[in-house]
Amino acid sequence: MSDPARNLPPYESGGRPAPGPLRDWLAAMKAQAPAAQAPAQPQVEARQVEARPAPRPEARAAEQAWSPRIVQQPAEAPRSNSDAEDVSELMAENLMLKAKLRLEADRHGELQTLLAQEIRELRNHVQIEMNALQEIRAERDHFRAERDQIRDELDAMREERDLWRARTEALAQPLFQKR
Repeated sequence: MSDPARNLPPYESGGRPAPGPLRDWLAAMKAQAPAAQAPAQPQVEARQVEARPAPRPEARAAEQAWSPRIVQQPAEAPRSNSDAEDVSELMAENLMLKAKLRLEADRHGELQTLLAQEIRELRNHVQIEMNALQEIRAERDHFRAERDQIRDELDAMREERDLWRARTEALAQPLFQKR
């Protein structure tokens, strides 16, 4: 099919070089266009069309107006009974799959609802536990402050005791001295 492309000159009439694969494709399409117009011609004539030398510049102007051929689709043959049964089986299977999908979607929605409820309850429980922990920490800090206050009072009482002990020793010392 690409034999006519080998006979074409490397430059198109516009002065721009046509790429190789594009040129081959165009040549193949041009060779197919006459074959599609005259399908009753023998295959020998189609080969002669492919082996033609490069067209003249006058012929090129006509070829530039070339458009792709339109292929007619064959008319649909009537469906057989087995095809109709296959289609009905496929439709039934499709309906069953849609029903299953709907059930799965419902179950998925119910599970998401249950999970959301469980998560809310868990968050509530965690919040209660954190509040209890905060209360315990506040109580601990209160006890520490109370302990520090008691320790300060005890230190003050010890200092006062030591002061009174020193005073009593100072007052008692002359009493017990020999004269």
